[in-house]
Amino acid sequence: MRPVGGREMLGKVGHAALTLLSLLLLWQEAAAIEVPLDPKIQQDLKQPPTIIKQSVKDYIVDPRDNTIIIECEAKGNPVPTFSWRRNGRLFNIGKDPRVTMRKRSGTLEVGFRSGGRPEDYEGEYQCFATNELGVALSNKILLRVSKAPLWPKEVLAPVPVTEGSPLVLPCNPPPGLPPPLIFWMDSNMTPIHQDRRVSMGLNGDLYFSNVLVQDGQNDYSCNARFNFTYTIQQKNPFNLKVQTREPYNDTSYNASDPFGGRKVAETPPSFLSPEGSGSSKMVLRDERLLLECIAAGLPTPSIKWFKRGGDLPALKVKFENFNKTLKILSVSEEDAGEYVCMADNRLGSIRHSIDVQVKAAPYWLDKPTNLVLAPEENGRLVCRANGNPKPNIQWLMNGEPINKITETPTSANREVLGDTILFRGVQIGSSAVYQCNASNQHGYLLANAFVSVLDMAPRMLGPKNQLIKVVMNNRTFLNCPFFGSPLPELRWFKNGQGSGLDGGQYRAYINGTLEIKRARKEDEGIYTCVANNMLGNAENQVQLEVKEPTRIIQAPTHQSVLRGSKASFHCKVVSDPSLPTKVTWTKDGERLDLGWRLKKNEESLTIPSVSENDEGIYTCTVKSEIDQDSASARLTVLEDAFLNPSIFSALPPDHPDPPIDLDLSDPSARSVRLTWIPGNDRRSPVTDFLVQFEENRWEPGRWQNLSSFPGDLNSVILQLAPNVNYQFRVIAINSVGRSQPSQPSPRYKTTAAPPDSIPRDLRGWGSNKDNMEITWEPLRDLEKNGPNLQYNVWWRRKDSGDDWTNVTTSETKYVVRNTETYVPYEIKIQARNELGSGPESNIVIGYSGEDKPTDSPTELRVSKVGSTRANIHWKPVDLSSVQGEFKEYRLYYWRESSLVPGLVVSKEKKTTGFYTTVPEPSGILKDLVPYSKYKMFMVVANSRFESLPSNNVEFTTAEGVPDAPRFFRINRRSLDTLYLEWGKPLEPNGILIGYQLVCQRVNGSRLDQQEIKTFRPNVTDFILRLPDRSARYKFNLSALTQVGTGEVYAEESPHFTNEENFTDATDVGNKTVTVEEGKQPPVNLKALIAGEKYHLKVYSQELNSISSKSVTFKTKAAHIDQVDIATQGWFIGLMCAIALIILILLIVCFIKRSRGGKYPSPGFLTGFTKYLVRDKKDLPLDPVDQKDQDGSFDYQNGSSVRDRNENENSSDEDNKPLQGSQTSLDGNVKESDDSLVDYGEGGDGQFNEDGSFIGQYTVKKDKDETEGNESSEATSPVNAIYSLA
Repeated sequence: MRPVGGREMLGKVGHAALTLLSLLLLWQEAAAIEVPLDPKIQQDLKQPPTIIKQSVKDYIVDPRDNTIIIECEAKGNPVPTFSWRRNGRLFNIGKDPRVTMRKRSGTLEVGFRSGGRPEDYEGEYQCFATNELGVALSNKILLRVSKAPLWPKEVLAPVPVTEGSPLVLPCNPPPGLPPPLIFWMDSNMTPIHQDRRVSMGLNGDLYFSNVLVQDGQNDYSCNARFNFTYTIQQKNPFNLKVQTREPYNDTSYNASDPFGGRKVAETPPSFLSPEGSGSSKMVLRDERLLLECIAAGLPTPSIKWFKRGGDLPALKVKFENFNKTLKILSVSEEDAGEYVCMADNRLGSIRHSIDVQVKAAPYWLDKPTNLVLAPEENGRLVCRANGNPKPNIQWLMNGEPINKITETPTSANREVLGDTILFRGVQIGSSAVYQCNASNQHGYLLANAFVSVLDMAPRMLGPKNQLIKVVMNNRTFLNCPFFGSPLPELRWFKNGQGSGLDGGQYRAYINGTLEIKRARKEDEGIYTCVANNMLGNAENQVQLEVKEPTRIIQAPTHQSVLRGSKASFHCKVVSDPSLPTKVTWTKDGERLDLGWRLKKNEESLTIPSVSENDEGIYTCTVKSEIDQDSASARLTVLEDAFLNPSIFSALPPDHPDPPIDLDLSDPSARSVRLTWIPGNDRRSPVTDFLVQFEENRWEPGRWQNLSSFPGDLNSVILQLAPNVNYQFRVIAINSVGRSQPSQPSPRYKTTAAPPDSIPRDLRGWGSNKDNMEITWEPLRDLEKNGPNLQYNVWWRRKDSGDDWTNVTTSETKYVVRNTETYVPYEIKIQARNELGSGPESNIVIGYSGEDKPTDSPTELRVSKVGSTRANIHWKPVDLSSVQGEFKEYRLYYWRESSLVPGLVVSKEKKTTGFYTTVPEPSGILKDLVPYSKYKMFMVVANSRFESLPSNNVEFTTAEGVPDAPRFFRINRRSLDTLYLEWGKPLEPNGILIGYQLVCQRVNGSRLDQQEIKTFRPNVTDFILRLPDRSARYKFNLSALTQVGTGEVYAEESPHFTNEENFTDATDVGNKTVTVEEGKQPPVNLKALIAGEKYHLKVYSQELNSISSKSVTFKTKAAHIDQVDIATQGWFIGLMCAIALIILILLIVCFIKRSRGGKYPSPGFLTGFTKYLVRDKKDLPLDPVDQKDQDGSFDYQNGSSVRDRNENENSSDEDNKPLQGSQTSLDGNVKESDDSLVDYGEGGDGQFNEDGSFIGQYTVKKDKDETEGNESSEATSPVNAIYSLA
């Protein structure tokens, strides 16, 4: 590219910089003028030309087009005229019959329908837009015709090559414009398979690192595709003749030994491209950098890349062509440096260094912008650009170099200082368009910026002589918008007298507004605003009138009236006499339609014969042109049946009768008046009338709802659709329900019209990668409005500036074919019929079809791997390679195996998605199983396709804590022992080192101290001896790994206080419910214990390792909780009362004996005592805690104290009746019947722990029997009671 003009320097750089610095330090720049958008100002505002549209700098056209269009459009006032230069010389359009210029535009159209060659018009074009204020320039447009030359004809002899040697097949495509896309195929049109050994270089040549015998089985043809003309040129094919030293057998080939066991000499790496040990490459900023290294050798060398003095920019670098190509999409200056590629195999390695230099065409730092100044104001234009090498800045004025323009009087007000132009005290007539050209050897930038010196006398922008009416005592603003250049000074006057208004009651704003803080009657008058500048003045007047406020002085009041009677609301209003007012009424916030029943006058609203439907809140609103007021009241309707019953009111309401005598009148194109006579309301006022219609074209016989109207109307205007043959019917509705439909009205047909509706749900989407389906919802039958309905569909590429392409169809979709992959389109639609076209829809954005992503995520890796989660990292793809809507990076992962020996796992693949567009993406993979080996790979996904997978990654999770034991059973073997049994966890999550059992006694609502027991990993059962058989115990069982304690399986032992038979062990551990195959959840679990806590887990019968997470729940408590009766207050009280009664009876017996009276017979007392003892016989007695000396539980002793007592106290005399005499305290037998000692009076009677009285009643025995008992133990109270029993 070349700059617009020459490159003359504007003076020494040092001097210019010093001068610019000194000027800027003293510079005071006025703010640029903001021109209002008022049409009158814009119409009269003169403006230099501005280029608004132009063709691209490098413009390549298709030779098959009939017309070449070179765009150039500009705006300005006066309207610009256009001229062109071709190859630096004036292009006389009038002399060339094939070239025309569009009206009011500079766009050229070169036509070839009548002959001519597009190649004759190749060259460099530049557009000039001119009006009386200046000249604007377009870029230089280099027009070139696309070329697709044929391949030169040649006969290619077979290429001999030795097996294992390298080979290069040259392509040498014909030069095209733009350059063609190269690919290799065989004669069967099958692409040549490429890999690390065989690949195509950037120049199109096909490289073989080493040749195999199989390579001679194909022919190789280079193809060049010219995208601009959609043509493909094919070179004559190469045939390889591979020479071998040993015979070759097809069956001996395999991928691991491609030479089939034959000896082929291995060679160290050598470079095929580029040659030598070093090279250099220059690339421009923001362009694509491609570096290539292709090596020969056997085995096939691998390629690695480095950058000397630093790391490769990981976020920008991508490797392609099996690591042979390094690509950076958008190069910046920091990417410069020395890149090294290394090729190595087992025989050695070689290196090649590439010195990359990054240059830059000019790019903007500060682009000049348009400047509007008033006369005598100051301003500046700044043009800053950068590049490598640093660009030269050249200023032009109206297309001519500024330093070559003849001096004029206005030139003294302008000074050029490098990249800045300073303007001081600009004068009228110095408007111009300035061009800044920044150029270096790699390109140029051109920017137009005009300086417009605007001289305009003051103008008033608001309406003339405006009348403003305000309410007294309100804050008021008087507006006076104005404009002028220079900016005028504005002042306010009242009634043409006095100085400017500002201060006190008034406040003037800079935009021309005058504020009156509180309007009073004395503020009325004519206010004048006057704007002055050096070019003149302008004024406007505003008349202010201050009015009395509008008020309601008698507001409506709340009323309660009988149903059928009359209700009246009053609303009396006062207002300014000069302001007309309007009173409106609303009910419950909606406008009240008076109809024929309601009456309204200036001060009241009357409702005759009120019904329940009249109940509500009525609001009176009075409005004037400047203010309003409102007031509300509630109407309550009372039922007359409570106050004035009658036979009529006693009858129940019923459905109303249908309306009659339907009549149509006032016909028009889209409406008709329907009138009817209401039927009997059947003691419930009609609230609504429902109008229905039927048409005989699309759905004959089907009645549809049209409109609903209040019950006080009987004549309505119906809004109809065109081209429909209607008939109507009416249904009355009251509080009971609907009436029967009326008889249908006569038919009425509306005239046809263009469509009113826009097709809904317009969208564009691609079903294939090269199309876009445009679909929409068709118009409904009643929306067609006429015959022969069709749809106009338009589409064009978004932001392309292309003309709309359109089609007319009667279908509900249209397919646009031969599109590029996933590009946005603007779409709109319009319905039309024989009568005309309807409205156009809004523009919607659609997309052509998606294709498989071309790039895959790379360098997938993991970090910070824990037991259940891991951080993953990868290199992202270029979003343009997704070839569709970017959905996510999709990670596929699966559990390959468990590190626990012998544990079978499911290898089902799972997926998780990550939506991120950051340069260094990462994510967290959660819910992993500890102590397992995982594999994963990643793809990038659009809406339809996934890319090829990334590299596979293996990783292992750390050891974790185990799951809960699979089951936990508690079996009661006896009163004092529990048998505990459990299963190994389904997921050990590591190597089990044992189990931990925590036992706690439940004491009421609190837990006693914990007892902890650990077991080896192979132990899964245990016998526990209970220290207290009547207590409840809580057990927590968990498995252990090196990491810690796993999930707890908690159970409680049931209360066995009253149980004696333990043959049926109670299982409170694991319970299994098998669900039939095919049965769907939920599943009901039955036979659960009330008030108990359960752990629930669902697992597979085939694979125990597949299970759900454990869920804990607790069943509801029963109505009466199981409690220990011995601790209840009522039981203790009852026992105390019984003991008291026994004591009273003994006292009575003693008193009677002292008086010589009779006392109760021994049989009475014996029977009573037997009853008391039998009542408590079933309770376990004398519990004894059996503990070792160290306080630990005795888990081995299984015999109970009760068993020992029964053995020691067994006697044949236990069940004998009480005798008349007993053994005395000294062991002698007394025969007296009257001795109370015989009945225990002298014994040690006592209360036991439960409060019951127990006396030492000893049975009288013969002396021999007494002496025969060798036991020296004192008789216990328990034995005495059992002997009495």
